[in-house]
Amino acid sequence: MAEQTITTATYKLYPSPRNRERTLFAHEVFVPYPYALVDPPSYDPQGRWTLFAAHRLTDGKNGQLVTFELQADAARFEARFTPD
Repeated sequence: MAEQTITTATYKLYPSPRNRERTLFAHEVFVPYPYALVDPPSYDPQGRWTLFAAHRLTDGKNGQLVTFELQADAARFEARFTPD
């Protein structure tokens, strides 16, 4: 059975089946590439993370949202991520 969506003030989110939990962490990075391979563990996060397919409500842009427990993990991901 598919997981339910999560709707926030900014996004409509579809949780990844790889998520270990359904938590939205404070540090978010929106990746405007809906089909790019995003593998958060490959960026060596020190804290927890979650990945979602995302629809940004303000402009209708589709992509992916990665949320991190730690600011340093979000900064490292943003600096190192390049779409495939």
